[in-house]
Amino acid sequence: MASSAPDLLDLDITGIAHGGTFIARHEGRVVFVSDAIPGERVRARVTDDAKASFWRAETVEVLDASPHRRPHVWPEADVSLDPDDRAGGADLGHIDLDHQRVLKRQVLGEALEKFAGGGIQTPEVAAVDDTDGTGWRTRVSLHVDAEGVVGPYAARSHRVIPVRSLPLARPRVAAEGLSLRNAKQGRIDLVESADGEVHVLRRPERGKRPAARVISERVGERSFRVDADGFWQVHPHAASTLDSAVRAALSGRVDPNATHLDLYGGVGLLASSLAAAGATDIVTVESSRAATAHAQENLADLDATAVTARVDRYLAGLPDGARAGAVVLDPPRAGAGRAVVEGVHALTPDAVVYVACDPVALARDLGTFRGLGWEVESLQAFDLFPHSHHIEAVALLTR
Repeated sequence: MASSAPDLLDLDITGIAHGGTFIARHEGRVVFVSDAIPGERVRARVTDDAKASFWRAETVEVLDASPHRRPHVWPEADVSLDPDDRAGGADLGHIDLDHQRVLKRQVLGEALEKFAGGGIQTPEVAAVDDTDGTGWRTRVSLHVDAEGVVGPYAARSHRVIPVRSLPLARPRVAAEGLSLRNAKQGRIDLVESADGEVHVLRRPERGKRPAARVISERVGERSFRVDADGFWQVHPHAASTLDSAVRAALSGRVDPNATHLDLYGGVGLLASSLAAAGATDIVTVESSRAATAHAQENLADLDATAVTARVDRYLAGLPDGARAGAVVLDPPRAGAGRAVVEGVHALTPDAVVYVACDPVALARDLGTFRGLGWEVESLQAFDLFPHSHHIEAVALLTR
């Protein structure tokens, strides 16, 4: 700890930052504070003062509480515990659920204003069910330390925290996770498939890793085969929510005679959305060979081709003059990036639907699209990760 930073600071919280921390200032310096709420005054312990421009700190005491504060939805992550002993993964769990969505909308709006050029109406962050935001995680990763302790990592740490509850997990996942004993050091993934079965995937640090296990997920009448440790949406309503949003965005915009692209396509979920919107010739592109193989099988009844490739390289390898009808892209958290956006633009598509899991990455890519002459015709946001800072958005871009 640099001597310039006192151990404890009393801070007024003025805003929320991207990533689930909150903003305060001390003698003109920005301090990012965990476990707080805008409008509160808190006592915080400085944890990182390495940079001159900002510090990081953790709330140790709430001096003046927000009316939106509530007992943490996860007792093992409550502010009453020492920050080193708080379980991670529910960084907004101390905030009333409706106000969490207000704050998420604020983060999205600030990102759009800063990185996308402004002028885009920020949507409300919509709930996808009427629950209290618990019991939704179909996928949970726990860790086993050298002493055999099983649990999640502490917030912003790789130290394993023993817990007696997993409130964000589906009930069966929570029960299975809390019953784990005598495990080898490493990671344990718990996955609940569409049939309700919980699959326990042990990932020891040493020794042979188990072979891939294939499970079945479902959206509407269509089944999707996917590796249990492969990518699938975590909230049980997420895949159907995004499928509906993409279909609605593409309604009336799909030329049945054109070739349409599903980029970062995974096992084919949004390719099937394209088909439902009227596409009859679809190419889905995904860098994971296993996911591509599943996509080819999952879309076997459609005129779809699954390609294993990095999206940027696939687009760069298309012949000059290649065109696409509609393009759907669902990039990872880092976003698509300029090369991919420019590659999509070069195809002169009729419409682009961008599915995003990070507001800043979305805003940067939307800014690039807008600089190329595209405009955001509609934007939706969904709270697919209650009690965490994460947010999902679907944007429709047209010329």
